[in-house]
Amino acid sequence: MSINPDLQGRSYPAAEVYDVGREKIREFAHAVKASNPAHFDVEAAKALGHSDLVAPPTFAIIVAQRADAQLVQDPESGIDFSRVVHADQRFTHHRAIVAGDRLVAELHVDGVRAMGGGAMITTRSEISTEEGEKVATTTSSILVRGEGQ
Repeated sequence: MSINPDLQGRSYPAAEVYDVGREKIREFAHAVKASNPAHFDVEAAKALGHSDLVAPPTFAIIVAQRADAQLVQDPESGIDFSRVVHADQRFTHHRAIVAGDRLVAELHVDGVRAMGGGAMITTRSEISTEEGEKVATTTSSILVRGEGQ
């Protein structure tokens, strides 16, 4: 099955809420070898003016990938996840992600470009709180390899 070119311009609504917890922040910070004390110690985060632990900047990928899953699982997309290669990821933060945030992400397919037997797909996740406060925007590009590639 080939990639559906009509994906471009499609949006997927925010799905389930992601609860940002202290332990999730600490685990992620350890995994990415972050060293800022504000990722581990509440008092250090508060000393910097935050209400609670601060997530490393790339923590937004957790919420964004949940939104990306809607596209990959859409039977109309033509995406075979076993053929996906992650090509690019960018983050724009509107404010820090902190423990206690309840986040949702709306996914937008900004581009679909045929490449040989495959396609490059660019998506944008608009991450916000349940109340609608903008938190981050992530932009991702994936290459879906064609058959025989």
